[in-house]
Amino acid sequence: MTSEEVQAAKPAPKRRFLRQMELIDRVAAYDPTVDEAMLNRAYVYAMRMHGAQLRASGDPYFAHPIEVAGILTDYRLDAAAIATALLHDTIEDTPATREEIASMFGEEIAQLVEGVTKLTRLELQSEYTKQSENLRKFILAISKDVRVLLVKLADRLHNMRTLQYVPEHKRERISRETLEVYAPLARQIGCNRFATELEELAFTFINPDGRDAILQRLADLREEKGTAVADIAEDIRETLHAAGIEARVTGREKSPYSIWRKLQRKSIGFSQLSDIIAFRVIVTTEDECYRALGVLHREWPCVQERFKDFISTPKSNNYQSLHTTVVGHKGSRIEMQIRTDVMDRVAEEGLAAHWGYKNSSYGFDEEAATIMAGRNPIANLRAIVQIAENGGDSEEWVEHAKLEMFLDQVFCFSPKGRLISLPRGAMPLDFAYAVHTEVGDTAIGAIINGEHKPLRTELQNGDQVEIITGVEARVNPDWQSLTFTGKARAAIRRHIRQTQKDDFIKLGRSAIERAAAQVDKTLVDISWRAAFEKFQVQSEDEIFELCGRGKITPLKVLEALYPGLKLPATLTTDSFSRIRDGDDAAAYVRGQALKPNQKIWFSRCCSPVPGDRIIGIVSENQVHVHSIECERLEAWEGEKEAWIDLQWTLNAEKNTVSAARIRANMRNKPGVLGQVCTLIGEARGNIVNINLTNQQVDFLDAEFEVEVMDARHLTNINAAIRTNPSVEGVERIRG
Repeated sequence: MTSEEVQAAKPAPKRRFLRQMELIDRVAAYDPTVDEAMLNRAYVYAMRMHGAQLRASGDPYFAHPIEVAGILTDYRLDAAAIATALLHDTIEDTPATREEIASMFGEEIAQLVEGVTKLTRLELQSEYTKQSENLRKFILAISKDVRVLLVKLADRLHNMRTLQYVPEHKRERISRETLEVYAPLARQIGCNRFATELEELAFTFINPDGRDAILQRLADLREEKGTAVADIAEDIRETLHAAGIEARVTGREKSPYSIWRKLQRKSIGFSQLSDIIAFRVIVTTEDECYRALGVLHREWPCVQERFKDFISTPKSNNYQSLHTTVVGHKGSRIEMQIRTDVMDRVAEEGLAAHWGYKNSSYGFDEEAATIMAGRNPIANLRAIVQIAENGGDSEEWVEHAKLEMFLDQVFCFSPKGRLISLPRGAMPLDFAYAVHTEVGDTAIGAIINGEHKPLRTELQNGDQVEIITGVEARVNPDWQSLTFTGKARAAIRRHIRQTQKDDFIKLGRSAIERAAAQVDKTLVDISWRAAFEKFQVQSEDEIFELCGRGKITPLKVLEALYPGLKLPATLTTDSFSRIRDGDDAAAYVRGQALKPNQKIWFSRCCSPVPGDRIIGIVSENQVHVHSIECERLEAWEGEKEAWIDLQWTLNAEKNTVSAARIRANMRNKPGVLGQVCTLIGEARGNIVNINLTNQQVDFLDAEFEVEVMDARHLTNINAAIRTNPSVEGVERIRG
């Protein structure tokens, strides 16, 4: 918590929190050898140091570290982690020092408390660069002792449970940070119970209307289904019992946030989701998992593309389960997860499930965790650690780290049988960089399942991939469009940063010169000293590069160069500029094969927006920019010499809006069009045009042209539209 939220203005309400002996009893229940005296000292010390401090809720402040410790007892963590939870805010918010904690509780606990304190200070910084640097240090720290992360996850969880007491203007920032950093980190180490609650609490504050809409649809579904869920669970149980397999079967609703994410990914309405309720089948042994699968597939037809075996190939966070979907009652699809009790605990608690006794000592059993699924679950943090170690631009590396944490996986093999897990959508260069950075830097081709394939090929589960390498590194800037993982993109950008700065300098110089020309100024014979001081740089080229990368705007540079100059409204507006064709188009896309005199046009057929993977089609002296998924690219399949790889510039990604087109199929009911327009507006989309087509008695199609910031923004708008019960489907128009 921040010092702002430590208040002493009103008396604490009488709330129930864990008493000293209750906490000790909880720990002793799973670790009878616990050092009770040490935990008693930590409990008393935390209460004494926090004294009369109050939280924003009015509770005594010491209730917070006690509750954090209580959360960790649910995961059966060792005494050092529990003591760290009790002490985690003392260095930040009280006169306590690291040295005093080390002398009273030992160096191990002092290091853990210091690690959590460093992350807490991340939340107090307002400057993005400082935040990212602290986050980099934290990620490096948790790779050495993951207990730092577990304590911080529990700390964040309790803070999110009481976020309603925090000033309203802070809630969205804290919730977004929770969704973008803490929940994904929890999933990286398999702690799905942590992640799910963090996501749901954050979703409550970020998009309360979307969450309420989904909850209402779930309530309607429960009323509609009646006893169907219990009946299906009983049928599954009886079918397995008849085959001699005793199983525990439960039906569980997906969480509102996970449904929201699925609505974002799929162009369908809520009513078309087939896996809102999933059935969990718990058996005794791994062998029974496969036997149960066979029995259920014989009883009900299997949906072929919906079967996944995460037992033989566990996820990188050691998650193991069999996933299948069958066609059951009245033709409805039934999604099932089949696993053992041990697998189920690991699925919920992840790395935290591996605390226990080894050699008469209680703690994290790294060896047992590694043996269980064939890999060390802590090693799953290494890809993010490598991105942090690569350094580079603050925004870049944080975005790459987020990318690495969010994505689902495919499993591929090297020619020698080494298993490489990659995000779904990964390509051969992602595989190369996953093997080793040097392999990626020197890659010149790929052989997939014995055949030469383009580097643009999307890898599938079970592919055997061999990377063909050259003698020396030949990293192409266009490779960024041929990669999907944060690790690969970070490595490529690091290489580009070291060898290519001219493009950004030229782009920045051009932007500043154009802006200066609008106020009848030039950059000839002027003093740059004030600009050097303001932006803390040493040369003009550094300013041009910052501007070219989108870090500073031409407006800010002119304000520094010409203090007191009255700037026209066209320059001083804070609104985003619209991506347009013509002379300025070179500010939005770049590519090694682009020529200075080529005219660039953004194709209307697919309306590409920043975040899309894009390609250029060269026709005489013109380049037409298409989304890689544009249907009209098929016309150029036999003319590969006309294709050039393109990427969006940082200027396009950070400072612009683009027009995208959406088609919504909706019931022809009074008010539905207005409701959809309201949803688009609430999702911060600007409607430019509406066209009603295919109008029938019951249904109609509405095509919207909407200004969006990027592809993610467009996905969020589509997901918002799908929450309307009268909307049957939403899709982006791409051709």
